[in-house]
Amino acid sequence: MASNRVSLESIIFFINFFFFLLIVTTGPLLFCQAVTKTMVPENVTVSSAAYSAVLIFGDSILDTGNNNYIETLVKSNFHPYGEDFPGGLPTGRFSNGRLISDFIGENLGIKASLPPYLDPNLQVEDLVTGVCFASAGSGYDPETPMLTSSVPSIPNQLNLFRQYMAKLRTLVGEQKSKAIIENSLYVISAGNNDVGATYFLARRKSSDMDSYANFLVGQASTFIRQLHGLGARKIAHLSTIVTGCVPASRTVFGGIGRPCFEESNDLAIMFNEKLGYELERLRDDARFPNLSTTFLDVYTPLFDIIQRPENYGFVDVKDGCCGTGELEFAVLCNHLSSTCTNASNYIFWDSVHLTEKAYKILTSKIMKDINKLQNEIKC
Repeated sequence: MASNRVSLESIIFFINFFFFLLIVTTGPLLFCQAVTKTMVPENVTVSSAAYSAVLIFGDSILDTGNNNYIETLVKSNFHPYGEDFPGGLPTGRFSNGRLISDFIGENLGIKASLPPYLDPNLQVEDLVTGVCFASAGSGYDPETPMLTSSVPSIPNQLNLFRQYMAKLRTLVGEQKSKAIIENSLYVISAGNNDVGATYFLARRKSSDMDSYANFLVGQASTFIRQLHGLGARKIAHLSTIVTGCVPASRTVFGGIGRPCFEESNDLAIMFNEKLGYELERLRDDARFPNLSTTFLDVYTPLFDIIQRPENYGFVDVKDGCCGTGELEFAVLCNHLSSTCTNASNYIFWDSVHLTEKAYKILTSKIMKDINKLQNEIKC
């Protein structure tokens, strides 16, 4: 009996030792993923991706249709918007097809189309795997949403996120919702409307560009810290696009020949640089030991596309595909507007926003940083 007992104890020892080695060699990342998988609702199909969900905040670069459900002129839920979206439907995305938010979700193996949070027909699966809170026309400057028909400001988007968290708790319970919130990817795009319009229309007389960029970065930092306080752990922030080279900016501010409006580009570069440093500072701040942040630079690759369009298969860099291509966007780009015969030749869909092809290229340029963020272990 003694020898049998020793044999059994030995077996138990080796089993325990095997699992100890497994945990040590695979590290905390395996543990984090295991928690994610065990904390999802049993009756909901969830992707096997490392992230539980993708949660989006910001402006029209990422807005998948929230403005459809509010009173504003900043809408795109009508043709010709969406003509290259699956089914040819105008969904409220400011493009001919999908956006960066959609392509990120697809690249991560979560879902190919990210629904807007304000959609009243959201399903449980939508809430569990990610939604979009972004609103076209929004920004970090409180003046920005007021200039664009009172769309949800960045702080208001945070309130929508709090509502989302409450719904998630009701649907899947406290523990499961907490795991989803902590293991989601948070993506932000804000600052485009601030540096592209608000500063030059409303702030220029009272603030120099450096002070304004500092103000915006302060707002961004506050928002990220508030997100972290609500449970966000992995946060990616996009740079602005090349705001001075969008067709509308060329038309309104560029002058004869419609060159890029360099002052807007200068402000964008200033904001982007300061934002990048702030994201690094927050990531290294001992007060946020479990916060991982990354700066997603879309300005640089987009500028390269504009400078060397032939390398990417584009022909027109100055005009949008919709209407004259110089001023039309939102309600001015409508079913009465003519469109170009081949949107893939154009960087811009309307006078402010990019084509699906351009967004897809930009997404390919930032996925490396998103994947790197995914692999950071700060449980």
